[in-house]
Amino acid sequence: METTLAAIRRYPVKGMSGQDLPATDLTAGQAIPLDRRYGLLHGPAALDAETEGWRLPSDFFTLDRSERLAALQTEFDEETRALVVRRGGRQVSRGRLDQPMGRTLLEQFFAAYLAGIVPGMPRLVEATHGAFGDCEEPSVTLLNLASLRDVEERIAKQPVDPRRLRANLLLDGLDPWAERGWIGRKLSVGGAVLEVVEALDCTPGNDVNPDSGVADLSLPTIMDRGYGHSQILLRARVTGGGRIAVGDPVTPLD
Repeated sequence: METTLAAIRRYPVKGMSGQDLPATDLTAGQAIPLDRRYGLLHGPAALDAETEGWRLPSDFFTLDRSERLAALQTEFDEETRALVVRRGGRQVSRGRLDQPMGRTLLEQFFAAYLAGIVPGMPRLVEATHGAFGDCEEPSVTLLNLASLRDVEERIAKQPVDPRRLRANLLLDGLDPWAERGWIGRKLSVGGAVLEVVEALDCTPGNDVNPDSGVADLSLPTIMDRGYGHSQILLRARVTGGGRIAVGDPVTPLD
């Protein structure tokens, strides 16, 4: 069975909900356009919001630290850079991320919503070069849906929503765990070429239910007990730019 690209997802604001894309253009050495382009700083990091460049994941509000973020639905408009925040289907905040006033309105909402987690006012910042990924190197992450189904059936004994893993590219048509043989190899995905760098461990943020905002699954623990590891995502760098679209074939090149 041919391996295909089942979904493309980006996360415009680190730690918040994602967007499905029918297609996108990849550039060598870059993440998916606008993926993790913005982030919400907390604590001491927020006092140093003018510093440019990549930052440690621990500087940001993420699901690892603030599972309540999963109870929010965010919608990002690429053309206007507006972020709409909803809770339970009702709009609770809105602002343009490219305008100081818009960021202030959003920061005030998040300060109230996340009150008590860390002191101080959160600050929204933009990655003007690269992305606020968990790794300093701009990357994309891959998830083999067959491996996730294996976790559901053999280990978790319950459905595991792929959104928990926050992957960029979801793959179908591959045998469970066959993707682990891709580490160090290059892949053709549509018109782009990716080089798979490493497997990534699950984190506490993957335990958070994307609908309820509650950590109701100990994914790193149960995977380690069941498989001897908790690695279900792959990290890859884009080595050859090109257009990718849902349904494109995914093929090892060597």
